Amino acid sequence: MRKVLLFISVILLSFNLNAQISDTTNDLALIEKTINLYLEGQATGDSTKVGSSFDDSWQLKYFADNEIKVVTKSKYIAGFQKHDRPKNWSARTVFVDITNNVAIAKVEISTPTLLFVDYFHFMKTNKGWLVVDKISARTPHKTVEATVAKAN
Repeated sequence: MRKVLLFISVILLSFNLNAQISDTTNDLALIEKTINLYLEGQATGDSTKVGSSFDDSWQLKYFADNEIKVVTKSKYIAGFQKHDRPKNWSARTVFVDITNNVAIAKVEISTPTLLFVDYFHFMKTNKGWLVVDKISARTPHKTVEATVAKAN
């Protein structure tokens, strides 16, 4: 009888673990969908796409002039104007870490002159996975002038 109970316990535990792995895989796909929506809006100046990836409480925080700056969702969205995707623009998700109904993602966006490193804080809501906050840093790309040999 003990062996049967042990066997049943192991089977039930494995079902629970498989369900958790499936939920995490599904959550990761939904978070990546939200990130991609943001990135597409960012690349093309589409405020609707960017705004729909954010919760209404969303804020951007960054450090400049020796202080933490805070930008609200409405102020951030107001700065967008639609345009074609720029050349030399790329983005990649570095990592996503999920714990229950919260997550964090590190995303890099490279423009012709700047590298943005964004950390998105997500919460799973009844509307899906939304970005509730973003902290950001930007670094100018290093450029050097190459010496060109003169033709004789």
